[in-house]
Amino acid sequence: MLAKTSLSGSRVRLTSWMPQDLPALAHWYQQSDFLRLLDAQPAYPYSEAFLGQWLEERQKSNHAFIFAVRAVSSNEPAVTAPNDMLLGYVELDGILWNHQVSWISIAIGEEHWGHGYGFEAMQLALTFAFEELNLHRIQLTVFSYNDRAIALYEKLGFQREGVYREFIHRSGDRHDMYLYGLLRPEWKDKFG
Repeated sequence: MLAKTSLSGSRVRLTSWMPQDLPALAHWYQQSDFLRLLDAQPAYPYSEAFLGQWLEERQKSNHAFIFAVRAVSSNEPAVTAPNDMLLGYVELDGILWNHQVSWISIAIGEEHWGHGYGFEAMQLALTFAFEELNLHRIQLTVFSYNDRAIALYEKLGFQREGVYREFIHRSGDRHDMYLYGLLRPEWKDKFG
């Protein structure tokens, strides 16, 4: 029997991008707090046109998969976004097919933090990576000041493998950047 790889969970589903998603994405890319957690680049706002081109290039790549994270209605009205609302995105990129290795990143809009959407989206993306793409290792980097993301990655089973000491300069201070990795057997032991 074939393993079932689903892009849908109880609270979120991973989908393709639609043109009507660009305003929400552009809104997030106007917020410096969002950008300072996501990227080492300067927290510079990006336009809808630029982000549209970026998404188009990503979708054409055979070394990247980028998914929109959308809400699925549930019976928890206090924490439920409207059905199909764009909550963020998750991306597998820089895939080295010959080594079965990929980077992963996730971004959830600030207004959707704290509801468990990121955890379920990452579980779905990791299932896709390990089961559908047959990858062996998934890795990521995270800034030492991003406590929420660190807690999420460790809950998912990622292991801290290294530290880029004083890698990033933000608000007058130097911060480390951590390297995390997750191997398919570790993931299977935890969630398989």
